[in-house]
Amino acid sequence: MTGILLVDKPEAMTSAGVIRLLRPVLGRTKVGHLGTLDPFASGLLPLCLGEATKVARYLLLERKEYAGTIRLGMATDTLDHTGAPVERCPVPSLEQTTVDGVAARFTGRQRQVPPMYSALKQGGVPLYKLARRGIEVDRAPRDIDVETLELRLTPPDRIEFALACSKGTYVRVLAADIGQALGTVAHLERLRRIAVGPFRVTDARMPDLLAALPLGQLPLVPVRVALAGYRAFPLPATELARLRHGQQDPLAALPPPAQAGETALLLDGAGHVAGVIESESTRPGWYLVRVLAAALG
Repeated sequence: MTGILLVDKPEAMTSAGVIRLLRPVLGRTKVGHLGTLDPFASGLLPLCLGEATKVARYLLLERKEYAGTIRLGMATDTLDHTGAPVERCPVPSLEQTTVDGVAARFTGRQRQVPPMYSALKQGGVPLYKLARRGIEVDRAPRDIDVETLELRLTPPDRIEFALACSKGTYVRVLAADIGQALGTVAHLERLRRIAVGPFRVTDARMPDLLAALPLGQLPLVPVRVALAGYRAFPLPATELARLRHGQQDPLAALPPPAQAGETALLLDGAGHVAGVIESESTRPGWYLVRVLAAALG
């Protein structure tokens, strides 16, 4: 069983809990998720099944979309509503034009410092474990891209938002920063992931409904569809067999890369993804980076 399963994760369930719920129907199929969701968040959680786990990193490069609510006037240690209050501050009288101006300021490429309550590791220890012990360490800022940000003021102390951003963006940090820009403090009260790359939450199903389906009826997105944005080259079965035995000569006959760092797909006779190839500046042509088992879905 290979493909991407689109799950609509409910609030109060961990991403790992989704997989545990589905494990009886998935059996021993290998599973990987495309970016965890915090337990308090809901929305799209794409799961890579079987051979699709080998291409997960190419899907993780995709943009994400969120909707949610920022509550003004109170900051928490986790930057979301599950944390303990650490500061309260009056909420100034705000106009929508002021909020629009702040949205414009936080749109575009920028640097963001990851929160202490995150799964990032320092010295092999997740930051959230240090945070729970009252230890705060320096975190290097990371490059993020906020493609679009819409903020809608809902007086007296809430802001509804819609956001499209790059991988690695912490929405909790963005919410806290928006609060400061508005002259108060804030935390993330509600978060729902709407999209991951080409996948939409409207095409996802709740985990309990998926768990009730027979194995053969799971609505899987084929790998080829998930990676439709990449160039693809069909290869005869004989050439694919040579590649699976470590011989990269068949790649020399392919059209050349358009640029260094390009990624492309190899397709079998049925149009299924059989491999992933890349190019780099230090050597000419293509080289094989992933081989997938035959007869993919």
